[in-house]
Amino acid sequence: MSTPCFQCPRRCGVDRGTTKGFCQSPSAFRIARAALHHWEEPSISGHAGSGTIFFSGCNLKCVFCQNMEVSRAQIGEAVTESELADMMLRLQDEGAHNINLVTPSHYAEQLAALLTRVKPKLHVPIVYNSGGYDSTDALRLLDGLVDIYLPDVKYHSSALSAQYSGAADYFTVAANALAEMLRQTGQPQIDDCGLMQRGTVVRHLILPSHRHDSIALLNALCNRFGNNAFLLSLMSQYTPCFAANADFPELHRRVTSFEYESVLREVERLGFDGYFQERTSASADFTPDFHEKTF
Repeated sequence: MSTPCFQCPRRCGVDRGTTKGFCQSPSAFRIARAALHHWEEPSISGHAGSGTIFFSGCNLKCVFCQNMEVSRAQIGEAVTESELADMMLRLQDEGAHNINLVTPSHYAEQLAALLTRVKPKLHVPIVYNSGGYDSTDALRLLDGLVDIYLPDVKYHSSALSAQYSGAADYFTVAANALAEMLRQTGQPQIDDCGLMQRGTVVRHLILPSHRHDSIALLNALCNRFGNNAFLLSLMSQYTPCFAANADFPELHRRVTSFEYESVLREVERLGFDGYFQERTSASADFTPDFHEKTF
């Protein structure tokens, strides 16, 4: 029996049991990596690391994606629901501060069913680490199952989001998704050890040549949500070696100090709290090795 997939904003409607839609993923889970990761935000990684599980495929096609082999579904192995549950429990046993589901949007429905069964065995938070292009209907399935949302909010301009990620409606979708995430998690809750237990962290990556869009985005978020509903993670780690598409020469350099500091000043003016990276983080050294066997 055909089961059309409408769980992300693309609404491809394909039967992922027999073919692939925009995300290039089957209905069964495909995993690229499952290991402790120490390079998330401090309240996520802590001292022991975040238990990251990277899903193959993606419902965006960002031309500068630093995990392109994974997002284009070139790397990954099929796993059963039972095997994925075991990965979560193994990472917890290894001391992970949380279970961090990376690029999970195209598996939201399957994850809701799985987490319903495995969450009672987990005593660490579940982190939903997405590109921000999430369906509110799919997110509602995760209500009570996800403790921490960690979305990107990449663009304000529909022209930029269409050009670089193939999603002209990106900001509208991401802002509505963020509203649902905040409804579910409420104010950020951080324990005495500095580890987030509940809440939302919004990531924004500054792109070279586009500081004005970053500033417009921050103002739009502040106008809609205020400055303390979530923590902001302002990222300066843009690395040009991942911008493989020669059609965008403006992306073939790092963010300058002027660009980063201009956006940071706006963050300070608006009163956001959160995490602000050093420009030295703009290096491929912080990208996981997806060819390493981890499960």
